[in-house]
Amino acid sequence: MKHGADIYKYAKRIGVSPKELIDFSSNINHYQPEIDLSLSTRDIALYADSRYREFRTLIAEKYTLKKNQIKLFNGATSAIYSLFTSIKRKDFFLYTPLYGEYEKAALLAKKNIYKINRIEDEIQMPTEDSVVVFVNPSTPEGTYYDNLKELLEQWIALKCTIIIDESFLAFEELTSIRQEINNYKRLYIVHSFSKFYSCAGVRVGAIFSDKKNIKKLQTPLWNISTLDISFLSQRLLDEKFIKTSRERHKIQKNELTKILTDSKHFSEIVESNTNFILALTENGEEMFDKLLEQKILIRKCASFDYLSNNWLRFAVKDKEAHQRLKVALELLKAEHKKKSLRD
Repeated sequence: MKHGADIYKYAKRIGVSPKELIDFSSNINHYQPEIDLSLSTRDIALYADSRYREFRTLIAEKYTLKKNQIKLFNGATSAIYSLFTSIKRKDFFLYTPLYGEYEKAALLAKKNIYKINRIEDEIQMPTEDSVVVFVNPSTPEGTYYDNLKELLEQWIALKCTIIIDESFLAFEELTSIRQEINNYKRLYIVHSFSKFYSCAGVRVGAIFSDKKNIKKLQTPLWNISTLDISFLSQRLLDEKFIKTSRERHKIQKNELTKILTDSKHFSEIVESNTNFILALTENGEEMFDKLLEQKILIRKCASFDYLSNNWLRFAVKDKEAHQRLKVALELLKAEHKKKSLRD
């Protein structure tokens, strides 16, 4: 399982509609209020401003940046591929485990890849004048590294080019380091809007960096659509959405953690600072299959470095989805009990 959210593949496997699956593999904000896009046919027919000036102004105000420090892409994954191509240095140090597309992008750009196991040895340093990639909060376990500034200082001392992915930062109002781009010219921040703003179908991602770096990044004309801009603009301006999302997230994350803990299926549940929870079980493949039979899709984690499919990830969802998961885990426990009695 290389990515979450492949509901189409797994729905086909069990012969149901994708809409029937509860997708715990997808780490998108579960709070999804309707938006009135109010777009006319004329709006769609016109070309958008290819420089997205008004939209970049909105983002700049939202994130306390300058417009010339922002480059927009057709999703954060596109941003990663474009960024890796633009960087001329060859030695890339990936603090793993991390989002799998980073390694793919490095391979495509013909980089030399070196991996640092940040879980066991986060203080290991890259070589001088290399490229560092670090995700904070991390994936797949959702750890927020509050010592990142200390690591940053060490990487800067080594004259590294630094890429920090903050795509999961917004759920818990964690501190960003994006303002450091004003102090260090070789710092890039990868930013996904789809996770927190609940719009995976709206393809907008961004790179924040020094204006000279931004100018070097290349994208096709009109690489994001009028629909993308209209939807995300409303989300960014909606303070009630932001406040409600964070309130609900806190409650629902605690609820999901309790369900996983009380189920007694897991020997380890990793404390998370974002909207997904990583847990270790003895029978991950079986649990995945049994939950899928009950139309619940979870994330197997063998595609992440150093993890096996006994590590499972559960995205935070709403109360109804959590109750479905709770019942499914109870049924699985009952099955195990019956089997042990037979044996």
